[in-house]
Amino acid sequence: MPVLELRGISQEFGGLRALDGIDLQVPRHAIFGIIGPNGAGKTTLFNVITGIYPPTEGQLLFQQQPIASWSSHKVARLGVGRTFQNIRLFNRLSVLDNVKVAANWNRSAGFWASILGLPSYSREQKHCQEKAEALIDMLGLYDKRMEYAQSLSYGEQRRLEIARALIAEPSLLLLDEPAAGMNSSEKIELMDLIWKIRDDMQLTILLVEHDMHLVMSICEQIAVLDYGRKIAEGRPEQIKSDPRVIQSYLGVEA
Repeated sequence: MPVLELRGISQEFGGLRALDGIDLQVPRHAIFGIIGPNGAGKTTLFNVITGIYPPTEGQLLFQQQPIASWSSHKVARLGVGRTFQNIRLFNRLSVLDNVKVAANWNRSAGFWASILGLPSYSREQKHCQEKAEALIDMLGLYDKRMEYAQSLSYGEQRRLEIARALIAEPSLLLLDEPAAGMNSSEKIELMDLIWKIRDDMQLTILLVEHDMHLVMSICEQIAVLDYGRKIAEGRPEQIKSDPRVIQSYLGVEA
């Protein structure tokens, strides 16, 4: 049973068809890749899945529940987390506070509990602190937890953004070009991290990425977009040999 299903999803912007009849089934606990040239509609697809854009046409189901008309915060509460192509951190907050801020939207203790310092609020804050520190440790940032986010290397900032997405305990994690700007060693560490996140936290991961070595190494299934349409889908070895993919994305010489 797929954790995420798209049926004929289309998205138009002023007559421009950014997505055109996308059908997709993402299996539970899979690492599923979305690739395609610039302008293919990959980030638009992520924005539709996470409720930023309501689709013009089609059905969108998460855990068999229709969510095409849901707002982004409601989709997040249901269990869909994401990172963004452009890093969005609070640069003048510490690594730890960046992660804790991302957890605040899901607090159960109310306004007066926090103002009065009630035990329920204190317990919740302690739990949030422990949970954030565990995630930071998992992502290899514990020694830098009190440093400003802006002082981190680019690869470390990418990992911090993943930690912020994970603090809400999603069951589906969308990673939008997580390897962008990373060097070779950082990309190897990222691959190991993605496997660890999937296995330890029992997540499904949907990945948009331009680095073909990374995609082919970690994804069990890959869909290819071109001009808003899905032109191929299959296992990495099938995608690498598909003539449509070679011509439109990997390059004819490949």
